[in-house]
Amino acid sequence: MTWHSKRIRVDTVRGSRTITNLCWASILVCGATGFLLVGISSCIGRDLISGLPSEQIVFIPQGIVMSFYGIAGLFLGFYLLCTVLWNVGSGYNFFDKQKGILSIFRWGFPGTSRRIRINLPLKDIEAIGLDVREGPYPRRSLYLRVRGRQNIPLNRIDEDLTLGGIEEEAAELARFLRVSVEGF
Repeated sequence: MTWHSKRIRVDTVRGSRTITNLCWASILVCGATGFLLVGISSCIGRDLISGLPSEQIVFIPQGIVMSFYGIAGLFLGFYLLCTVLWNVGSGYNFFDKQKGILSIFRWGFPGTSRRIRINLPLKDIEAIGLDVREGPYPRRSLYLRVRGRQNIPLNRIDEDLTLGGIEEEAAELARFLRVSVEGF
């Protein structure tokens, strides 16, 4: 979502709170729980999952391996659930021509650097860049080329934008900032 006037422009950036991430985290936690229960049932010799007799799975080596995969999957699934819960990566890009500043804000993981803020003068922005890579895993990202710094990404890498959509977004931002667009 973008809000802009003649002097101010605010672009919101969607974080990791998406239906896809929530579905993958749920699937991962459910599958890992199943693996862990099968590993535990092979260890104790009782059926914790009905319909799967534990005597068919020997604890060493199959039960240990399934328990390991279950624990690793639970850690990964809960990590993904936490990124969804905390909405890591969300924020906004705030351009103010009146004050001549650019403020980029993103939410990170809890801790001392939960709030990530970058403030730059607008006069240091040299160009708006496009990074477009086609193929099985297409990548379309928009970034700022800033004097004396690395390129600063403005959108999520996995954001589903068409080629025309990202070109239009880059052109709008370049017109607003009165800089060139590079990377076509």
